[in-house]
Amino acid sequence: MTLAAEIHNGTSPEKLLAPVLSAFWDQPESWTLETYRRHEGYEGLRKALAMDPDELIAYVKDSGLRGRGGAGFPTGMKWQFIPQGDGKPHYLVVNADESEPGTCKDIPLLFANPHSLIEGIVIACYAIRSSHAFIYLRGEVVPVLRRLHEAVREAYEAGYLGTDILGSGLDLELTVHAGAGAYICGEETALLDSLEGRRGQPRLRPPFPAVAGLYACPTVVNNVESIASVPAILNKGKDWFKSMGSEKSPGFTLYSLSGHVTSPGQYEAPLGITLRQLLDMSGGMRAGHRLKFWTPGGSSTPMFTEEHLDVPLDYEGVGAAGSMLGTKALQCFDETTCVVRAVTRWTEFYAHESCGKCTPCREGTYWLVQLLRDIEAGKGEMADLDKLNDIADNINGKSFCALGDGAASPIFSSLKYFREEYEQHITGKGCPFDPARSTAWADDTNTDGTNAHRGVNA
Repeated sequence: MTLAAEIHNGTSPEKLLAPVLSAFWDQPESWTLETYRRHEGYEGLRKALAMDPDELIAYVKDSGLRGRGGAGFPTGMKWQFIPQGDGKPHYLVVNADESEPGTCKDIPLLFANPHSLIEGIVIACYAIRSSHAFIYLRGEVVPVLRRLHEAVREAYEAGYLGTDILGSGLDLELTVHAGAGAYICGEETALLDSLEGRRGQPRLRPPFPAVAGLYACPTVVNNVESIASVPAILNKGKDWFKSMGSEKSPGFTLYSLSGHVTSPGQYEAPLGITLRQLLDMSGGMRAGHRLKFWTPGGSSTPMFTEEHLDVPLDYEGVGAAGSMLGTKALQCFDETTCVVRAVTRWTEFYAHESCGKCTPCREGTYWLVQLLRDIEAGKGEMADLDKLNDIADNINGKSFCALGDGAASPIFSSLKYFREEYEQHITGKGCPFDPARSTAWADDTNTDGTNAHRGVNA
């Protein structure tokens, strides 16, 4: 039975949640090894070590687990690509450089339950026959870095890392590396360059990381949530995992709900749930306002509108509707938000974070920002809308990595759904959502007479 059918049959929305990774985030000292063990921690590892590495890869592949970092590539298949018997060291690199605007799932997971990742790392390294793993963490999140270091120390002390892990003969060293805060390092090959001590820029592929990754050796690069999901699959079984979600997108995942909603936060649910159902659980949009537009997977995915509230939030459903599930960052904006302003701010971010390696992205994002700023300020011309579309088209699919595609996505989708709003900025010589000009703000004043949501469009 689908999630929509369960709702139709009277199932409480809250019962559709599937707390696995977040099951004990609210408990005292949830991040400690003691708490993790109380919740069957490292039991999945024991079961994995009793299997043959190739059998383990096949098991994870058969579970249907797909990468939770954006692209949704099957995790077991990625492990399977590592060549065996090549005489080279194999590496596992966990991408914890969470930088996508609106995305906030990996950092809370690492802060509240780091041992789920560590256990998953040991299982993955056993499968791909690796003796050294790396966690590339976004360096600004110092409290998470400290907590992760402590969790790694606990794991070494308990014998889950180091030599002869649980008497299996597996030796594994785990290194936590703090990045310097570059969005581009979320791209896996740029991350590898950064980890090697070079400037973070995407590499030309092929060769792919599975053949020549870190230090030119076979490497698997996985997202935090992807690896952290593996222990539960081993402990509770692949059939249990496949009983959730949809046929091609099985399992549970973390949805980051933010923006103009009553109760923003992390909602762990089976893949295929809808935004309407998540809003029902979170109290809906803020009082007195309605949904205007939203992103299904962060600002680099094409935006949706109110008409997409019932799109299944899995890889196939979102893709069929014209966007990408991405990192499942559900940013919700109400009718007081200026689309042009929001897209301008996102584009400024991409222009700033472009590494500059390729011309389409380096030059294209710069000119997109110039045009958008003029339009927002009421200085644009109608011809600028076609220029926006043309420049975005010259970036999309023609840049060195997916950053260019991500910068073009909000342009295409906002012009598709809100072209009239762009035109209003041009014909009206300014933003119709300016508090001094718009009636949309009439009910949003504080007791002192200032605008309650000036920060949104200030």
